[in-house]
Amino acid sequence: MNTRMIARSLGLILLCLAVLLLLPLIAGLYYGESVLGFIVTIAISAAAAFVLTRFKPGSTDISAREGFVIVGMGWILLSAIGALPFVISGDIPNYIDALFETASGLTTTGATIMTDIEAMSRGGMFWRMFTHWIGGMGVLVFIMAVMPMNGAHSMHLMRAEVPGPTVGKLVPRVRQTARILYLIYFALTIIEAVLLRFGGMSNYDALLHAFATAGTGGFSTRAASIAAFDSVYIEMVIAVFMLIFSVNFNLYYLILLGRIRDVLHDEELRCYLVIVAFATVTMGINIADQYGGFIKALRYSFFNVLTISSSTGFGTADFTRWPQYSQSLIVILMLIGAMAGSTGGGIKLSRALIFIKTTACDFMKIVSPRMVKRVAINGQRIDRDTVRAVYVFCALYALILVTGTLLVSFDGYDMTTNFTAVISCLSNIGPGLGLVGPAGSFAIFSPVSKLIFTFIMLAGRLEFYPLLALFVPSFWKK
Repeated sequence: MNTRMIARSLGLILLCLAVLLLLPLIAGLYYGESVLGFIVTIAISAAAAFVLTRFKPGSTDISAREGFVIVGMGWILLSAIGALPFVISGDIPNYIDALFETASGLTTTGATIMTDIEAMSRGGMFWRMFTHWIGGMGVLVFIMAVMPMNGAHSMHLMRAEVPGPTVGKLVPRVRQTARILYLIYFALTIIEAVLLRFGGMSNYDALLHAFATAGTGGFSTRAASIAAFDSVYIEMVIAVFMLIFSVNFNLYYLILLGRIRDVLHDEELRCYLVIVAFATVTMGINIADQYGGFIKALRYSFFNVLTISSSTGFGTADFTRWPQYSQSLIVILMLIGAMAGSTGGGIKLSRALIFIKTTACDFMKIVSPRMVKRVAINGQRIDRDTVRAVYVFCALYALILVTGTLLVSFDGYDMTTNFTAVISCLSNIGPGLGLVGPAGSFAIFSPVSKLIFTFIMLAGRLEFYPLLALFVPSFWKK
């Protein structure tokens, strides 16, 4: 294993963290707040980066195994060090709570232990919500976009960090692919911030909520989340951008190339839009009595279907009070999640399509052995390795879901709370049902459970392998 290359890459990650922390530091200075927490954290990150980047690798090649180590350890370091500003400033005095909140931000989960959100410092709030933007596209994708890396092998880093069953290059060079992704990401974020500003939000609120939407994170500057603004315009702008950011970014590049026909015929996109439309209409019918009619109910069903399916987690209503059909639909949407190649979480719709098609195909082969049927997405045959990877992913998802639910149940809360809390963290959603609904928080759980949830959030965001591999002894053997 190329340990020098791993050390150098981790150093670059910490250097990137030190640079990114300058933005909340500037925000704190602008609002006349103490920025000691940011100064200390920047100093620690920069010092560690200086030491680690002194290692000169004999080879810049990065294997798949080394990519897993860099991504897994990199995200652990980001969460551990990124929590320090909250502790030092006193915004979140308890380190485990701060670690949970930071991991929740970076993984774009949006689950919170905060009970008095509006008392947080402006600089601290900026960092809290900026972590969504950092984690949405991935810090290593950012590093590849701005720093020269070995293009032939840095693809292993992108595959380890970018969610979805497969990752492809938009253009031949990985670095150019990363730049295109971040350019689209940045442009969409700015457009949303401007539109929110037109809706009456302050510059501060507009920018921070654009960060949270872009990363499909869900943190808000208000305890009541988006409901606090009581604006149909703001809700619709955010809803539309939640939809935009839950779509595969490759499709936006195709739009820029003028290949609109390819986008419109994308099977995953069409299926995703059908699911959103079906869930919005049926949920609207189901909750119509609570909102005085179907039309008004559509406002809440549309927003909340998108906030869950995109894995953002903003709130405009307490859906734990909705009828059982709507709550059941919410859990299903939490499991499926967004499209592959987006900033959203969940199992991913592309995996669900492959799983369903393969299962149906295998079933038909059993009942009709002579039938010849192949699994394909967008007309392209899915190879057996991809199918196997999807089945393994779903098995790991189920295993972590069951194990996590059992472990956190020692805190004594009801099954609905425990089960949906784990799904929420595993799919990087934010709110669940029961005591962790939109009106609740994860502050009720014990420190041990918070650490378990932190691990689950990281595992879900990195899609298991980079994090779980670190704990497998045989992985470290030559």
